[in-house]
Amino acid sequence: MIKLLTIIGARPQIIKAAALSRAVKDKFNNEIKEIIVHTGQHYDENMSQVFFDELQIPTPDYNLNTGSGSHGKQTASMISGIEEILLKEKPNAIVLYGDTNSTLAGAIAASKIQVPVIHIEAGLRSFNKSMPEEINRIMCDHVSTLLFSPTKAGYDNLVKEGFEENTLPPYSFNNPKIYHCGDIMYDNSLYFSSIAEQKTSVLKEYALQTGKFVLATIHRNNNTDDPIRLNALFNVLNTIATENKIKIILPLHPRTAKLLPVNLSPELYNKIKSNEYILIIPPVSFLEIIALEKNASLVITDSGGVQKEAFFFQKPCIILRSETEWIELINCGAARITDADEVKIKEAYTHFITVKDLYFPALFGDGKAAEFICGEILKYVH
Repeated sequence: MIKLLTIIGARPQIIKAAALSRAVKDKFNNEIKEIIVHTGQHYDENMSQVFFDELQIPTPDYNLNTGSGSHGKQTASMISGIEEILLKEKPNAIVLYGDTNSTLAGAIAASKIQVPVIHIEAGLRSFNKSMPEEINRIMCDHVSTLLFSPTKAGYDNLVKEGFEENTLPPYSFNNPKIYHCGDIMYDNSLYFSSIAEQKTSVLKEYALQTGKFVLATIHRNNNTDDPIRLNALFNVLNTIATENKIKIILPLHPRTAKLLPVNLSPELYNKIKSNEYILIIPPVSFLEIIALEKNASLVITDSGGVQKEAFFFQKPCIILRSETEWIELINCGAARITDADEVKIKEAYTHFITVKDLYFPALFGDGKAAEFICGEILKYVH
């Protein structure tokens, strides 16, 4: 039996880890032992614990309780804590997800003491190194032993960066192996989509009818912390809701909730609060966001994960960023990048409510990526 140390730190990683933990439990229980470390990078009851409960993820074996802080301070604290656990547990490999500071910390801690790194969601690139996430992705990929890309574009990015396609074992960070394996989040969306509507009441609670509302999420620092951008985004949401008499539901990230009354103009803040078509609600669980995505007419977001989940449920998506790591969504016409440009956002909204025959190709695998990943790990990690 091999031992894997899984690092999670932010809400999306908890969700991603559910797919692999489920595959280990259902298919590889006698061959893989998983140790889960929660760095505590993002933690509160609504944003973390409910996810463990409803997704039936094993309780973390360790919680570093890192908390928020500057990038350097937060990452350094996590590196130290992860290194201690690696030395104690002596796993065969460390499993890292995505692009957070927890991912970077795990990659540095493991590579320094030569514990093999397995990176899930490898190869994704926004080509904007001013984003901390872009630095984290690149650095993690380049110390990894097994790299699992959810998309062909991600795989191609790795090849362009010098990763060889046909390497032979034994694999190491000097001789890594790259895969195009499909997306574990697609695994999760398929698995939980029917459960979501049975086990949540979010649609009923807010009187939302299928196809009669827009789901919006805003949480990225460059949107929430910049008053000009935040005012532009909420002004156009207010306009779209009012002019089209369409409900827009906003599960509000704690950062956004804190900054809304600070960074919005008093006039706009009052308009948002009094607009009968705009529903600002507390953070929602994974099953609730799945139910909202599945039943919305359209999604407006600055989240990488929500962009992709909208695609899974064949919903058009307006991306409130200047770039996306999921470029395939743009190329097939299922999503548009608008940044915080009010004109572009309105144009994209008009386009998507007018065009009925959008193309949603099978970009993200067959829903069994986690099983494939576990199988490959067993082949090559010893």
